Amino acid sequence: MAVTSHKLLFIRRITAQVLQTLTVLTLLNAPCEQALASVTVGVVNWIGYGPIYCAAANGYYKKDGADVRLVTFSDNSVMAGSLRGGELDASTLTYDQVIVADAKGWGLKVVMPLDYSVGGDAILANAAVHDIRDLKGRKVAFQTLSPSDFLLGYALAQRGLSQKDVQPVNVTPEAVVATLASGAVDAGVTYQPSVSMILELGGGKTFHVLLSSRDARGMITDVLAVRDSTIARNPGLVAGLIRGTMEGLAFMHRDPAKAAAIIAKTLDISTADVQAQLPNVENPPVAQLSDVFRNSEALPSFHASGKVIGEILRRQGQIQTLPQIDDTYDARFVTALQANPGDLQ
Repeated sequence: MAVTSHKLLFIRRITAQVLQTLTVLTLLNAPCEQALASVTVGVVNWIGYGPIYCAAANGYYKKDGADVRLVTFSDNSVMAGSLRGGELDASTLTYDQVIVADAKGWGLKVVMPLDYSVGGDAILANAAVHDIRDLKGRKVAFQTLSPSDFLLGYALAQRGLSQKDVQPVNVTPEAVVATLASGAVDAGVTYQPSVSMILELGGGKTFHVLLSSRDARGMITDVLAVRDSTIARNPGLVAGLIRGTMEGLAFMHRDPAKAAAIIAKTLDISTADVQAQLPNVENPPVAQLSDVFRNSEALPSFHASGKVIGEILRRQGQIQTLPQIDDTYDARFVTALQANPGDLQ
């Protein structure tokens, strides 16, 4: 039976994909015998990056072939540009930053999720507002084009509303506390420690949480991103960064006291602060790393969060068209790690 050119093309494409995955799998599990690669990784001071801090401090990246130097930024808005320009080899970013970058054709790829906000961000309101639907027509304080904006957009969409149904008041997350306290707005969106400060106002009886990021796990996701050219040129480096990070997470579970001390030193806070903040974030384990890559309309899939984020970014004029969600990530490294997790199970 003759094989058509269309079938040959399909076979070649599938074969190429299999070979690429096998290459990643081999690199992910092969011991490193070559000279360590010098790698710069961009970070901000954030409790969710505990696995990275622990991996760097304990030498896990070096064991996996990368001599990592963490570069701490005070302004995360410039990090995507630094990654694109080659000042960084990899960077922690929020997923919305990757969407904006790829809408501009920058060729950045998410290679793993780092953490989800699970309670660290919240929509709060006064006693007159009992449900998200009650926000219709009311003033809501939040910072536009921020995680607060995306959390609010998700919550409204879940109830058949949009941000056109509320009166936005653009303030910084920190200023939401005073704005709510003044009575100028009925609701606000912010993150810790501002959430706790608002809940304590009026003896703890004035404001309450309408919805927190714990109810929208995956809407606010921090990721590790690299250039697509780095993936093509040095996939072993990417594999090493992912494995090293997950070894850092394993250390946090294995020795939480020592891990808290490392994180506290890195962030210049107390170990008590570390222990108080960690419950507000979730670092997904190996078995759940691929959840963001699934083609699903349910969180934490990027296909779900990306739709909400993209709509807000378009409305605010930050992007003209939403990039294909499949083009914003490369799932092969996580897939390979899950197939052969070794001692990370």
